[in-house]
Amino acid sequence: MKLIEPTMEYCPQIRAYRKEFLDSGDSMDGTGGLRQIEDPAEWVERSISWKDAANVPEGRVAATQLIYVREEDDKIVGMLQIRHTINEYLRQFGGHIGYSVAPSERRKGYASRMLRTALPICRELGLDRVLITCNDYNEASRRTILSNGGRFESTAFEPEENETLERYWIDI
Repeated sequence: MKLIEPTMEYCPQIRAYRKEFLDSGDSMDGTGGLRQIEDPAEWVERSISWKDAANVPEGRVAATQLIYVREEDDKIVGMLQIRHTINEYLRQFGGHIGYSVAPSERRKGYASRMLRTALPICRELGLDRVLITCNDYNEASRRTILSNGGRFESTAFEPEENETLERYWIDI
């Protein structure tokens, strides 16, 4: 398994990842707006650009977008986004890290390993602790966070999505 920044060579895989989520109706956490961007090349370009805060639109934050690739078949099985800083919205509802695993690849331990692999990258970005949130009904995500040292802080109700989120901190 490898956690890498997306490149143009992965555009067909990115398209397939997006389609799997759209077909299943699942949320696409940690994908940097992939749901709204039909062209994978445009998404890759934006992901690279948004690493620099100077290129990020108002209300957004700089982020490092990563894909989790199974090396034996070069398939993207997950995506993870590390936000370099958090604004007020992210402090309440989104956190420093968002992640998802393709619906067809769940229950294989990928999320826990992907998050574990991302934590040293967070440290390299200057973060010594990260906030991660999950829906209160998402037992798999809760277990992923806890297995990586997450400490529960509180819940928060997100009115636009009508969801209650659990907020966890991980010291790096």
